[in-house]
Amino acid sequence: MNIVDQQTFRDAMSCMGAAVNIITTDGPAGRAGFTASAVCSVTDTPPTLLVCLNRGASVWPVFNENRTLCVNTLSAGQESLSNLFGGKTPMEHRFAAARWQTGVTGCPQLEEALVSFDCRISQVVSVGTHDILFCAIEAIHRHATPYGLVWFDRSYHALMRSAC
Repeated sequence: MNIVDQQTFRDAMSCMGAAVNIITTDGPAGRAGFTASAVCSVTDTPPTLLVCLNRGASVWPVFNENRTLCVNTLSAGQESLSNLFGGKTPMEHRFAAARWQTGVTGCPQLEEALVSFDCRISQVVSVGTHDILFCAIEAIHRHATPYGLVWFDRSYHALMRSAC
C-alpha cells in the first residue's frame, strides 16, 4: 500500500480552491468561532452541510457540547476577519471585530457574510485527527454583496458573482 506523506497531501490540497467560512456557535458551553475551508454540501433533501473540525482545536469542546453552528461564508474584503478567527486571538476579540445577529439556533450570524447557514449538528463521524460534523440546515440568510472569498494556493482570492 502506498501512503502519501503529509506534506505531499497538503501541497496537493492547496490546488483545491474553497470558500472561506467562519463557523460560529453559542449555547450552554459558551460562544466560539473558527475559520474553515473544509465545508461542503452533503444533500439538499434534507438540506445538509458538513464541516470538518480538528478534535485538538481549542474550540472543539464548545462545538461538541452546543451541537449547533452557523456557517458564515465570507465576502471579499473580509480577509482580516478570517485571519482573526483562524489565529490564537481571544474569543471576545474575534467577535468584537464584526457585527452579528442571532440565528434561529442561537448561533451568531455574521451580518456582512455572503451567506449564513444556521444549523444543528445531526451526526458526527471521527476520521483521523478530525470530526466530520453533519449539519442539518434550519435557516439560510443570503446577503447582497456581489464578491465571494476563496482560499486557493495558500492565499485569498476574490470572486465576482453574476447572480445568486
